[in-house]
This record gives sequence, structure tokens and C-alpha cells, in this order.
Amino acid sequence: MPVAPIVLDNDEKKNIVNQHLRSLQFAIYNADLDLIEANAVASPDEALIAEVTARKTDLNAKVAALEAEKSSLVSE
Repeated sequence: MPVAPIVLDNDEKKNIVNQHLRSLQFAIYNADLDLIEANAVASPDEALIAEVTARKTDLNAKVAALEAEKSSLVSE
């Protein structure tokens, strides 16, 4: 007997998106701390700073994409 697929309602989907957003916010804060640490030394490593800055840019782009997805989910 086939099992019916589980269908998520929009509120459940929003909760999942919010969980992903929270994870990304942790990652962004970690990157902020990485930048603080990278700049705290006598001779900051410019390559490391550029890498962390690029990582933050990517994380912020992911946040924007998830926010757009969340706003596309209308409450039922």
C-alpha cells in the first residue's frame, strides 16, 4: 500500500526557513568575531580578512534569499 506524501503547510515551511535564518545569523556573528580576531594582531593577514569578508557577503546573500522565500509563503 503506497504511503501518502507528507505535505508541509506554509507555517511549517516558515518555521524551517526561520531555523535556517537563525543558523545563518550564527555564522554571520562567527564571521564578525573572525574579523575582530584577524584585525587584532600586529600584522593583520589581508588575505584572511578578504576571505572572511567574502564569506560574510555570501552569508548575507543567503539571508536575503531566504527572506524572499519566507515572504513568498502566505499564511493559510
